[in-house]
Amino acid sequence: MPAKKLPRIATARPPAARATIADVARTAGVSKATVSRFLNHRDRLLTPDIASRVEVAIAALAYVPSPMAQALKRGRSRLIGLVVADVTNPFSVAVLRGAEKACQEAGYLLMLFNLGNDSRRESEAIEALTAYQVDGFILNTLGRDAGAAADAARHGKPVVLVDRRHHDMQADFVSLDNAGAVRLGARHLVEAGYRELLFVSEPIRDVSSRMERAAAFRGFVSDAAMAQTQEANALQGSTFESAADDTAGLEQALRELRERAQQAHEQRLPGVLSSNAVVTLRVVAALARLGWRLGPDLGLVGFDETEWSPYVGPGLSTIAQPTDELGRVAAGCLIERLKGLELPPRQILLSGHLVPRGSSVATPH
Repeated sequence: MPAKKLPRIATARPPAARATIADVARTAGVSKATVSRFLNHRDRLLTPDIASRVEVAIAALAYVPSPMAQALKRGRSRLIGLVVADVTNPFSVAVLRGAEKACQEAGYLLMLFNLGNDSRRESEAIEALTAYQVDGFILNTLGRDAGAAADAARHGKPVVLVDRRHHDMQADFVSLDNAGAVRLGARHLVEAGYRELLFVSEPIRDVSSRMERAAAFRGFVSDAAMAQTQEANALQGSTFESAADDTAGLEQALRELRERAQQAHEQRLPGVLSSNAVVTLRVVAALARLGWRLGPDLGLVGFDETEWSPYVGPGLSTIAQPTDELGRVAAGCLIERLKGLELPPRQILLSGHLVPRGSSVATPH
């Protein structure tokens, strides 16, 4: 059977600028509406001859339709906006990966906006992503600007919050079970023999996950103290907020922790529970400057299991968060909303698990 001959039409060298739908129409000798019908797979409305001419013109001009323009015609961009507080935090990166996988599997693209821990940029992030016509938002922000998240909802866009709550914001919320994770880490330190504990966090003010972890730590210490009122070596605990530029303050807090442990009626071992990987690195660096050993001189359990955790000192004991699952669940909740699911806001809390290593072993190996 002889091969079908394509019609001969005038072709031109691709222009220096990106070809437009008007260029395709002019080259094929048809209207822009005809080209649009072809691009939207409505070939049945065109004769075979016209469809062939449009097809050849598109190939000759190397024309690529604008995904944004096509999406807007359909009323959906298939873009999801993700706002993170700090992209240098390993937690944010890991959640991003999980969300991206879930979005890709569902046919969506993820657009990232990094706040750099500047809460003043939350409204800017929402406005910028809204300008790109994103279909919805996944927010892992500081949570201090409730108006910014409310703006997204006012635009009719579904919102899912990850890790940090927004005051009075009615939206799906996906997070680690912070209270359970704190109890897991603190209990491990106590069972390993550490009795003078310090919870170290980034500045806590108005950041819900930090507030929840600090409150859970205080609750754990209070409950333990009530159960051990008759014991001379009863558990003691305190908290310290570590700012990025206050290395001296952190070192002093660690010295005071060790002094309290040594001056107790019965000498207690000092232990630290750090609230995330950023703080864990600060504590490890402070110990190096002080010349102390992880484990025998000071026990340490840190939130977030990172690639480098096994290789720092004798290995860092961590509370591993299900970061990939957090990202996937958050994206899944948003996509369900985009497909029309109408339910009251959901709260989904996932459990962490302990990864014990040498930093929480009181005796040298």
